[in-house]
Amino acid sequence: MTRIITLFCIFIAQIGFSQSAESYLEKIRNNEALLTAFFQQMPKGGDLHHHFSGSIYAEPLLERAIAEDFYLNLETLAVSKTKPEKGNWERFSSLKDKLPFYEQQIMQTWSVKDYNGSVPSDDQFFDSFMKFEPTIKGHFAEGMLELKKRAIAENVSYIETQLSTIPCDMNVSDLTDFNARLRQASAQKDEKAVLKLLDELYKSIQKKDAKKYAEDFNNNFLAKLHKDLKIDDERFTMRYQNFVLRFMEPVDLFKNLIIAFISSNESKLTAGVNIVSPEHGENSMKDYWLHMVMFKYCNSKFPDVKYTLHAGELTLGLVQPEDLTWHINDAIYIAGAKRIGHGVDIAYEANSYDLLKYMSKNNIPIEINLVSNEFILKVKENRHPFTLYKEFNVPIVISTDDAGILRSNMTEQYVLLAKRYPDVSYATIKQYVYNSINFSFIQDEAVKKQLVKDLDNRFKTFEAKFSKN
Repeated sequence: MTRIITLFCIFIAQIGFSQSAESYLEKIRNNEALLTAFFQQMPKGGDLHHHFSGSIYAEPLLERAIAEDFYLNLETLAVSKTKPEKGNWERFSSLKDKLPFYEQQIMQTWSVKDYNGSVPSDDQFFDSFMKFEPTIKGHFAEGMLELKKRAIAENVSYIETQLSTIPCDMNVSDLTDFNARLRQASAQKDEKAVLKLLDELYKSIQKKDAKKYAEDFNNNFLAKLHKDLKIDDERFTMRYQNFVLRFMEPVDLFKNLIIAFISSNESKLTAGVNIVSPEHGENSMKDYWLHMVMFKYCNSKFPDVKYTLHAGELTLGLVQPEDLTWHINDAIYIAGAKRIGHGVDIAYEANSYDLLKYMSKNNIPIEINLVSNEFILKVKENRHPFTLYKEFNVPIVISTDDAGILRSNMTEQYVLLAKRYPDVSYATIKQYVYNSINFSFIQDEAVKKQLVKDLDNRFKTFEAKFSKN
């Protein structure tokens, strides 16, 4: 990277003269090294679509597993703190001269490093999380500091990360009959019946002291960790999205969703709620409409809580054509999402022009993840709907998604953006950067204003590099 930056500075010195960042960008559109140096130094604002565990690079996770002598499954390359009953598990310390071989295999399993197509790309991506997840438990601090250090190094001033699910051991075995009742009403698209059932369920969950789980998470984990690590300073700010898992049964998911909303409603460190896991999974597809109604219900109870939804992270071939027509529609029109993550299937959505106009009119941004969409869905360049969103003036923010697993960073997202879409001007790119702060879910307006002011100063300094000495 030092060599690239040096090349950038030499080029600037040679052309030396009064030119703008805009004109310089146009000269280097097809040179990835020069684009990398340019965007590495350009202020990039915030990363709003960001999964904490997927953003940690595999190297420190593997180092931790070796240092703490985890058990390694020699077949799946998953790790465990304790030895499971089933499977071929060995401690790292017992591998001895075989360790380098397994280290290489682990890196290729926990991330997309050296990916060769031996397994489907979506499986490679989504299956990696559970393999390295044991190395993250109890080590959130190290990961947060790693992310902060990397963000500062590439001029990212804000991250809105999905840090952790909220631990909850609430017993809901007496409520399991709601699973079938909710799915039956959902199959008939009977929203009124679903909302009535959710109201009954909500009252039962409240009686089980849902609030205590949210308070414990906010006070004894989130606030303490954030304060102890001194995450916020004059260079960097971080906030946290609560999230639930799509693959869970309806009652468990709704219970967790209620707790997530309570948490977000009561802590300024939280920046809303999200829903994750593969959108094309069995329960994800079966219960998608039901999940959207759940968000609508929670919004009625906690109207101040914002939420962004992964929607339309699908493409032709991954699911049946008819399943590409309604996910973003339902996320916006039913759930009332304030931002959309991915939105790759927008061209296939029913009445997509009307939907895009609605997003534009109501300032519902799209979180664009170019590297992620290319690897997981094989959607890139003119197959990617970026231009479609741009044409309809939908607010755009550029994000990383899971930079650790994808072996990427924020700079690469902008390099691909500038190289693949030459009609996107520097001024437009700059607007996307400001969007990443203005459309963030930061609750404290003073913090948001300060980040915008900081961006003003950073761009002034950056753009001065191109002015005449």
